[in-house]
Amino acid sequence: MIRLTRSQPVELLGEAPPRALVEPKGSRANSWEDVADLSARAGIVLDGWQELILQAAMGERSDATWSAKRVGVSVPRQNGKSQLLVARALAGVLLFGERKIVVSAHQQDTARETFSKLVEILEADGNGWLMDRVKPNGIMNAINREAVKFRNGASIQFKARSGSGGRGFSSDCLMLDEAQRLKRPAWVSINSTMSAMPNPQVWLLGTPPTREDTEAQMGEVFESVREAAIAGTSTATAWAEWGVEKDAPELADVFKSGPREWTSGVEALCWAGNPAWTTRINAEVVQGEFESYTPEEFAQDRLGMWLKDLGAAGTRRWSAELWNNTAVESVPETGIRSFAVAFSLDGSRLALCGALKHTDGVHVELIDTFTGSTEAGVAALADWLAERWQDTATIALLGGAGAALKQALRDRGVPERVIRSMTTPDYFAANAMTEDALKAPAISHPEGREGDVLDAAVSVCDIPLAERGTWRWKPTVPDGDETPVEAFCAAYWAARTSTRRPGRKAKGRVMS
Repeated sequence: MIRLTRSQPVELLGEAPPRALVEPKGSRANSWEDVADLSARAGIVLDGWQELILQAAMGERSDATWSAKRVGVSVPRQNGKSQLLVARALAGVLLFGERKIVVSAHQQDTARETFSKLVEILEADGNGWLMDRVKPNGIMNAINREAVKFRNGASIQFKARSGSGGRGFSSDCLMLDEAQRLKRPAWVSINSTMSAMPNPQVWLLGTPPTREDTEAQMGEVFESVREAAIAGTSTATAWAEWGVEKDAPELADVFKSGPREWTSGVEALCWAGNPAWTTRINAEVVQGEFESYTPEEFAQDRLGMWLKDLGAAGTRRWSAELWNNTAVESVPETGIRSFAVAFSLDGSRLALCGALKHTDGVHVELIDTFTGSTEAGVAALADWLAERWQDTATIALLGGAGAALKQALRDRGVPERVIRSMTTPDYFAANAMTEDALKAPAISHPEGREGDVLDAAVSVCDIPLAERGTWRWKPTVPDGDETPVEAFCAAYWAARTSTRRPGRKAKGRVMS
C-alpha cells in the first residue's frame, strides 16, 4: 500500500496496479494491440489498465484459439468497464471474424446503457467508416431487442439475464456484465450453449458480491472463477482485479466508530481500488459515498474488497479505545453477584455472563458460550445456575429460548424471585445503560487475550436498528456472534436494577 504524503498527491501516482492479474500460459501470439488500435481509431482511447486486461485476455495458442476461454474482471463501478466491453465487441466483429457477440447484464437497463454507448460511438463525427460497416437499418433500438447488425453478417446483441436462463446466449463471444449477480443455474445453462462453439470466449465483469447477492444465491459463480484463476487451478482463465488489501492500515479510517473523516489515507485506499481514480472518478461524489454508506458497503462498492477479505474488519459500536479503557487485570474482592443468559433468535447459540456489583461499579465477565442442541445446553446451564442461586441476586434471561431455561430452573428449585425474563424495553435499556457505564466509566471487564470470545464479539457487533434512542446488536461479519455482547449488557442491567440482596456476598471471580 502506498502511503500518501503532502509531496505525493494521488494525481502524481498514475494508475493503481491491479491487486491480482492472471494470464493463461501457452500463448504464441497476442491481439491486444490490434484491439487498442481499432478502438483508438473509433475514438475509444483505452486506459492503461484496460489495455492490461486485453493483454491478459487476447493471447492466442498455436492453433489460433483463445488461450483464455474465460476472462474475469473485478473493478469498482464507474471506472470504465462499459468502454472495455464496447472495445472488445467491436474488435470481435471487425477483426476476429466473430459472427455473434452477446453483451448481457442482470437488468435490461444496464445492457441498454452499454448499447447506447456503442451507438454513440458508431454515430460520432469522423466515424463514418464505422457506420459504413453497419447494415442499413441495422441498429435495432426496440426495448429488450437492442442489437447492431453489420454488413459482414455479424451482430452485437444486448440481453438481460433475468428469467432467461441461458436461452439466446450461444455466441462466439459472450460478455456478462454485473457478473456478481449471475446465478449458478444460468451459468450452467450458458456453458452448455457455448460448448458447441469452436473458439468461444466468455467475459465476466463485475464488482465483489455483497451479502445481499450471496443471500439471493448470486455471486457464487463470480467468486469461483476468481478463486480458480488466482489459485492457478484453471489453465484457461484470465483474471484482473483492483481492490484494497485487507491488511491496509488506512482501513482503520473506514471502519472507525462514530463520525468518519475523509483523510489522505482514505483517498489512498480509493486510488488503490480504482484504476481510473485520477481520470474518471469524481472524488467529491465518492466522499459523499464515504459519509453515507456503511463501512462494509464502502469497502465493497468503492474499494473493491471481497467479503472474505473483510473478515474481522466488521464494524463495531464500541471503539477499541472505549473498550480497552475499561479492561482490568484484577477482579474486585467482593460484591453482589448476578448472571445473565442471552439466546440467539433461533435458539441455537447462547452466552452466559456474570456481574459483580461492588462499591465502585460493576464488573462483568463472559463465563461461557454454547452452540448446538438447545435442550442439551439448557440442561447443563440450569444445573450450573441452580448450584449458585442462593448467592445470586438475579438470573436474567434474554431471548425467546429463555422460556425453556426458566422452566428448567424452576424444576431445579430456583425461586421465581431470582429469575427475570427480560422484555424488549429491558433489552434496549440494558444496551443503553451499559454504553453509558463504559463512557463514565462505571463498569469493568477482564483484560482481553488472544482469542478472547467477548473481545472478538465486541469488535464485530454494531447496531442495525436505531430509533428513538433504542438499538439492537447485530454482527457485521458472516461468522459473528452477538450473544456474548447481549449477555454482557444483560448482566450489567441485572446487577444495576436488581433489588434482591442474597444472604452471602460473593467472593473472587464472578463465575466461581
